[in-house]
Amino acid sequence: MQGISNYSDGMESDLKVLEEKLIQLIELCQSLRSENLQLRQDLAQAQDDTRQLKEQMAQASTKLEALIDRLPQEDVVSESAL
Repeated sequence: MQGISNYSDGMESDLKVLEEKLIQLIELCQSLRSENLQLRQDLAQAQDDTRQLKEQMAQASTKLEALIDRLPQEDVVSESAL
């Protein structure tokens, strides 16, 4: 009976270590899922910001082109002669 008790104690110890490692793994997975969700939200926000900035740049470019087109021709000609 003595040998069985020692074997059982060792097995209990191994199971306890395994249980602790599983708990750590589960906590890590939950943490990574949470971080992944936050990163996805950050990426979506960054992509939206980029889209808005591109739209603003396109609008500014259009306005600049319109202003350039409205400049008197003689000013444009004299500047190009420089």
